[in-house]
Amino acid sequence: MTVRDLNVTRDIFDTSPNEYTNILHKDGSALYYGVVFSQKSSTACYKILLDDIKWQRDQAIIHGKHIETNRKIAWYGSLEFKYTYSNTTKNALPWTAYLLQLKEKVELVTGETFNSCLLNLYHDGNEGMAWHSDGEKDLKEQGAIASLTFGAERKFSFKHKTTHEKIDIFLQNGSLLVMKGVTQQHWLHRLPPTTTVSSPRINLTFRTIVNQ
Repeated sequence: MTVRDLNVTRDIFDTSPNEYTNILHKDGSALYYGVVFSQKSSTACYKILLDDIKWQRDQAIIHGKHIETNRKIAWYGSLEFKYTYSNTTKNALPWTAYLLQLKEKVELVTGETFNSCLLNLYHDGNEGMAWHSDGEKDLKEQGAIASLTFGAERKFSFKHKTTHEKIDIFLQNGSLLVMKGVTQQHWLHRLPPTTTVSSPRINLTFRTIVNQ
C-alpha cells in the first residue's frame, strides 16, 4: 500500500455529522447517514481493504456442529481483544494504518469512539447473515456500532423482538449506519440472501470492547 493509497480517504466524507435519519421509530436508534463517501473513494476503499485485510472464512459451532462459511471475516483492534460469538472466540489483529484512518473519520462524523472492528466480505447475494443481535458480553452495553458499506448495495432488515415488526433499508455503496442505545435489546437484524445481487460487498462494523 502506497502513501497515495492512504491519502485516498483524506477528504472522503461528503455529509456533515448532523445529517442522518433514525429509521427506527421506537426502542432504539439506527441512524442512517446515507452515502458519506464519493464513488471514487468507495471504489478505492474497497480495493485496498480487499487486498490488505487478512481475510479468513468465518467459523461457528451450532448445535455442536462445526461450520465454516463462504463469507470471510477479519477482526482488528487497539489491543488483542478476544471476541466470542457463535461459540467461537477470535483474537484481534493490530490495526492497519488504513483501518485507523477509516476509524478516525467515522469517529469524527458520529461523535463516538471505537477500539475494534469486525469486517465481513460477502462474495455475492447468496451470502448473508441470519437474524441476531450484537449483545455479546464483550461489547460495551448500549454502545454504538458503526457500519460502513463498500461494494454492492444490499438490503438490511430489522425485526422487533416483541412486536415482530420489520423495517428494511438498502445500504448503499459508501454509506454509514450507526446502531446505538437500546437497539440491540429490542431489535434483531440481518442481511438477507438475495439472487438479484451478483457482486461482492465489504462491511466494516466498528465496535467498543470492554472488560478485557
